[in-house]
Formats: sequence, structure tokens, C-alpha cells
Amino acid sequence: MTNALKNTALTGRFEDRIALITGGSSGMGLAAAARLLSEGAHVIITGRDQARLDAAVKELDAGDRVLAVRADAADLNDLDAVAATIKERYGRLDVVFANAGVGVFSSAAEVTEDDFDHIVGVNFKGVFFTVQKSLPLMKAGGSIVINASWTLNRGLPIGSVYSASKAAAHNLSRTFAAEFGPAGIRVNSVSPGFIDTPMFQGAAPSDEERDAYASQVVSGRLGTSEDIADAVAFLASDEASYINGQDLIIDGGLVAAIPGGN
Repeated sequence: MTNALKNTALTGRFEDRIALITGGSSGMGLAAAARLLSEGAHVIITGRDQARLDAAVKELDAGDRVLAVRADAADLNDLDAVAATIKERYGRLDVVFANAGVGVFSSAAEVTEDDFDHIVGVNFKGVFFTVQKSLPLMKAGGSIVINASWTLNRGLPIGSVYSASKAAAHNLSRTFAAEFGPAGIRVNSVSPGFIDTPMFQGAAPSDEERDAYASQVVSGRLGTSEDIADAVAFLASDEASYINGQDLIIDGGLVAAIPGGN
């Protein structure tokens, strides 16, 4: 990925703000961390793999403005520990990007109970409790962004449980917005399309497969993690102060239009 810290001038939108990004060791989470750091934030990233977290911290190269905490988003004890660490070190949170997510892409007949529990545990339970544990650290002006999916809007035949779990996460953004709005905390979601992340590459490992997915997109390409990071930074910023309970689809036109020929 392009290191936004080294290629994007500081704008100061997040100067001295504290941001938590779950699933921040790769892909969209890592890109969002780089973007917020480039604009002055202090960022806490979480992930299940300590080695990948260590590599992410090295890549971000932001000194003491980035903190990596090993945590499983589906484990409430881990989430409690993350919240306690943030409270002790910073005393507050201004931004949460509930990004951690997993997927098992197979036919409904092949989904096991373990698959189901794993997907729902991270994508739904993990999002809910990430937000719940973060709330005591947030105050008016805070912003929460939830990573949902384009599959809210179109059926994906190999993604029944994944799609349903992301639909649940999307609904949380609206219900949380209604609940937390009076306290001055905004909640929105982003719905990425085909984004060229490690998880996507695992589902579509060959160039031919990725080209086939790209051919379904009006913009003619797969999205990048930085495309999502740009949107997350906007929704988390004061520029989006009157945007609440909304879902921003970032998919190059995948949902809205069918590619035409010339």
C-alpha cells in the first residue's frame, strides 16, 4: 500500500484526536490508520496477530502516535483490555473505526457451525461490543464509523452468512445513531465494494479472478484500501458534522450500474 504518512500532507483535521481502529494491521484498517495519522491523530490499532501488528507499526512509522494492542474483536475480555489501555494512556476516544471483519465464502450447504459462529462473532458481535466498550471514553463531537459491505444491496451467492452479518452491522449504525445522537456522537457506516485487500485476494487468488470481478465494476477497476480510508476520514471529520446514520457505498458503481460497452 502507499504510505499515506509519507505522501499526504498533514491537514490537521485530526490534530491531537484519539482514534481506535479494529482490524488495523492490514488492508482497509491499516490504510485508515495511515490516513488519520497523516492528519495529526494518535491511533490505536488492534488485531489478532502480534507479528502483523508489529509489522504495521513499523510501516506506519509514526513513533508514539501509534499504539498496537493485540485483541480479538470477538473476545469481550480483549475488548475490555483495549478500552482500559486507551483510558489509561489517553483518557478518551474521539474516533472509532469498527473495521475488523472476516468472511467464509462458500455455498450455504458448506457452511459449518464453526464458520457461522466465527463470522457472526467478529462481524456482528465484535462490532456491537467494540462500540459498547468505547462509548464511556467518548463525548460530544465523537464519531463512529462501521465497516459494512456492498452486499447489503445485492445478493452474493457464496456469501450468505457474511452478507447477513454485514447487514446487521449496517443496521447497528442507524440504531446507534438514533441512540447516541442526543449525546453528540455520530455513527455512520461505509459499504466497500470489491476492494483489493488481503482478504479479497484470499477469496480471488488469481489475476484472472480479480479481473473478472473488476469487469463488473463501472469504474473498471478494483477499489483500493486508500479509497476506503479517504471516506472513513471524511465521515470521522468535522466536515461531516451533519451526517449521521448514513451508509456510504464505495464500490466504483458496482451496485448502482451495469458496465456498458463502447
